[in-house]
Amino acid sequence: MSVAPAEMIVAPRTGAWRGSTLAVVLCLPALLPLVVIAFALVSPETGVWAHLARYVLPEVVANTIKLVIGVALVAGALGTSLAWLTAMCDFPGRRWLEWALLLPLAIPAYVLAFVAIGFLDYAGPLQTALRSAFGTSSWVPPIRSTGGVILVLSLAFYPYVYLMARNAFLTQGRRVLEVAQTFGYSRSAAIWRVALPMAKPWIAGGIALICMEALADFGAVSIFNYNTFTTAIYRAWFGLFSVHAALELSAVLLAFVLIALFFDRRSRAGVRYAASRDLSRHARAPLGSRTRWFASLYAGGVLAVAFVLPLLQLLWWAVKRAGRDLDARYWMFTMHSLVLAASAAIVIVGASLVLAYLLRRQPSMFNHATVRLATVGYAVPGTVLAVGTLFPLVMLNNALQGLLSEVFGASAPTLLLQSTVIGVLLAYMARFLAVGLHPIESGLQRVTRSLDEAAIGLGVNGTRLVRSVHVPLLRSSLVTAAIMVFVDVMKEMPITLLTRPFGWDTLAIRVFNMTSIGEWERAALPSVVIVAVGLIPAAMLSRGNAHVA
Repeated sequence: MSVAPAEMIVAPRTGAWRGSTLAVVLCLPALLPLVVIAFALVSPETGVWAHLARYVLPEVVANTIKLVIGVALVAGALGTSLAWLTAMCDFPGRRWLEWALLLPLAIPAYVLAFVAIGFLDYAGPLQTALRSAFGTSSWVPPIRSTGGVILVLSLAFYPYVYLMARNAFLTQGRRVLEVAQTFGYSRSAAIWRVALPMAKPWIAGGIALICMEALADFGAVSIFNYNTFTTAIYRAWFGLFSVHAALELSAVLLAFVLIALFFDRRSRAGVRYAASRDLSRHARAPLGSRTRWFASLYAGGVLAVAFVLPLLQLLWWAVKRAGRDLDARYWMFTMHSLVLAASAAIVIVGASLVLAYLLRRQPSMFNHATVRLATVGYAVPGTVLAVGTLFPLVMLNNALQGLLSEVFGASAPTLLLQSTVIGVLLAYMARFLAVGLHPIESGLQRVTRSLDEAAIGLGVNGTRLVRSVHVPLLRSSLVTAAIMVFVDVMKEMPITLLTRPFGWDTLAIRVFNMTSIGEWERAALPSVVIVAVGLIPAAMLSRGNAHVA
């Protein structure tokens, strides 16, 4: 029996247009919002733009720039220094700190924000205790400030830099410093002039990621009442009821994101380094008797402030309020969160499997470009995608409503396409398709072409090949993708807030509602559930990080 050549399996000519059409359809949830927002930027309404330029943009642009620069500096310094200590140095507690320092990823920035305000504000327990002991707490820096929001976001986002920088330092090994010292560099000069420049692409990538996270953040800045583009977009839509103002603000924010992406790509363009082969057993530099304990205190202190103390405060508030707040509403909030997260996981994993398999069978330049466009939404703030998704739905709803009115007159049914779960899932798909595609695409690459050829030789092809061969081999990748999407949707706030159907409050929306009126303790109960779910991917990353310790 003759076996079809691999080229025919990879890129069959018959039906290629169907695969490309399918890729375009799956690309639309991410592409359409960007097209709508770009159109708003190139053809703005003069009156709306004049109002924004005079009353909104000066404060919003200044606040956003200060926030991004501050978070980049603080989180970059925290992540890089902790990565250096755990990867290159030996000190007490290093073995468990190197994976525990990733645990702050489990706490969303908006949860860390209200915990910090509730604990450190003037009426909080810390300043209250200080006034009781010393008569005043005026010397405590105000948490409701630019510095406060920068500190909170830095503690929430530093693990991104830590993870990437630590991998970079591990690939270098201690030999890089030893070679530099043989050329006359002191140890400190070798670190600054050799090790850090070699790790620059990874560090720059981590900093670019946290810059985009800072640009996209809505929950934390709204809790601090710190006006940025995301809060301005929300107020334009729900406060001023101005769709055009929201679109034009989204367009400016999207321009900021594109600038961050450009500098990220440029900082790493053309950089290639050779990695050390034995990453897990390279010798670490011993520290002095005092320095080693300072390293332990520093790393442990960051972990305590970013994860341990906020978690303990959340648990205390949750237990304190559970007797009064734990009622049927919370089961409804939890059920809504689970339904949306599970639905998004099913839809996004299914679409990711289709796109990954399409690239395997038809790896044309057009299909590759289309799939990359479909995943670009992960770099776009949720508020931007929400507005960009809602606007075309509103236009389609109005057109269909007008058609129904012409046909049925006064008895025409009322449509609300923009207030359905479908609209929410479309925005989720635009935002999180990259999260589902990456592990599935990586897993599919480990399935060899020879296995496909053997299966086809036995008469297994088409959808049966996917169902009987690929899906069983991709089980772990599919589960990983589903977990990552599920957890991201459980924590997601701005898309859900802007696109959810009426009455579909989730745990994240409950947190937003309670923090909007300063009820920090009542926001703790839903936050504990969100943090518990967020521990799943944090534990997965920590486990993988421990394997290269």
